[in-house]
Amino acid sequence: MFSVIFPGQGSQNVGMANEFYKKFEIFKRNFKIADELLNFPISNLILQGPSNKLNLTENTQPAIFLVSYSIFQVLKNEFDIDLNKAKYFAGHSLGEYSALACSGVLSFEDTIKILKIRGRAMQDAVPLGKGGMLAVLGSKLETIEDLLNKKKDQIECYIANDNSNEQLVLSGGNKDIDKISSYLNSQKVKNIKLSVSAPFHCLLMKKATEIIENELNKIVFKKFNTPLISNVTAKEINDSKLIKNLLIQQIESKVRWRESINFMINRGVKNFIEIGPGRILSGLIKRIDKKVKINAINYEEDISNINL
Repeated sequence: MFSVIFPGQGSQNVGMANEFYKKFEIFKRNFKIADELLNFPISNLILQGPSNKLNLTENTQPAIFLVSYSIFQVLKNEFDIDLNKAKYFAGHSLGEYSALACSGVLSFEDTIKILKIRGRAMQDAVPLGKGGMLAVLGSKLETIEDLLNKKKDQIECYIANDNSNEQLVLSGGNKDIDKISSYLNSQKVKNIKLSVSAPFHCLLMKKATEIIENELNKIVFKKFNTPLISNVTAKEINDSKLIKNLLIQQIESKVRWRESINFMINRGVKNFIEIGPGRILSGLIKRIDKKVKINAINYEEDISNINL
């Protein structure tokens, strides 16, 4: 029994999926359509950079989706690998949109356009340089929750991602991020400030939530064929009416990735296939459960490792 998972922001790199692009027409076709839909040469940005422009949130989100979706299409159309037989689909933050598009709930066109808007809205929700994120390593969720609760009158920080057993990400204003980092350093708790331009997945994203709610109301959500594991609830959903509200909530909500993976494992999933650039999710899953099998598809040679 297997699940298909899709990465989020941070997995991008210049030249990602270049091998697939050179070899498969479906890649070239999707990239060309994306350029036309966005009225912007995102294909050149993916293949040639520069990295500082690719790393802008409004570009990163549609770029990662485009690569993920195109790899999924290559597996289906060129190798006759039917990943829609999966028990579940899931994605980390923007990866949830990739999951919905690949499973047929959202159209390719709607998805890439709304991710451009989503990325810009999340970037603009907080003035540039005013917010950030901090990875905390080696601490349990409950420990950090308790710490933030005790310091809530002095520090406004939120848990943005519960990624694995001992990896959390915090969001907040830069001054608050610096304060919590300083305190964690004094307690010998390893933490790393992330190279992001905004404090994602917290209450500071309220302006972005309003924009996304308006945009999602314009989109038609089709019938589910494969259940999705929601970032917001860490449980399965197969209701086209409910998913829209969860995507709206997702902007300000904690990404419950560790719980999502455990939910799938507890329901018999023994194999995860990561579709998209990088291997970040594969690394997180290894920290959650070393027994499960994981395949990350970055190159054509990776495809031979898929065993459904």
